[in-house]
Amino acid sequence: MNDSRSHGAHDGGDLEQALRDASLRVTGPRVATLRAVRAHPHADTDTLIRAVRQDLPAVSHQAVYDSLHTLNDAGLLRRIQPHGMVARYETRVGDNHHHLVCRSCGVIVDADCGGGSVPCSTPADTHGFAIDEAEVIYWGLCPSCQGPEAA
Repeated sequence: MNDSRSHGAHDGGDLEQALRDASLRVTGPRVATLRAVRAHPHADTDTLIRAVRQDLPAVSHQAVYDSLHTLNDAGLLRRIQPHGMVARYETRVGDNHHHLVCRSCGVIVDADCGGGSVPCSTPADTHGFAIDEAEVIYWGLCPSCQGPEAA
C-alpha cells in the first residue's frame, strides 16, 4: 500500500492537490466529499450527503455517491462495511489499521495494528496468495455501553 496517502495527507486545505496527485479532476462535489469524510470518519452515506450539502446545498445524492466511489477507487478514501451495517468511509488509508465496533451503539473506532509490519496478521495457509493487507474488525461493547460497573 502507498503510505503517501496516509491519515494526514489531506490536512491543511490541500484536498484539491490530493485529487490532482491521484490524477483526478478537481470538482466541487469531490472536494466537498473529501472534506466531509475527513470531518466525519466512519460516517455512512446519508450523513456524508448532509455534510456535503453544508458546502454545496444543491449537490445531488448521485454526485456524492459517484464521488465516494471515485475517491475510494483512487485510494483517497477507504470504504468499510462491518457485517450487518451500511458502508462507512474514512480518509485514513494506506496504513493497514483495523476497527473496533460496538455491538450496542454501533460506534466505530480505529485500532492500530499490534503486529508491526503490513500485513500485521497472516493466515495459517495463504493458498498461494501474495498478501499485502489484512482487514480485521473487533466486536464488543464501547466504554459508554458497558455501563458504570465496567469502570
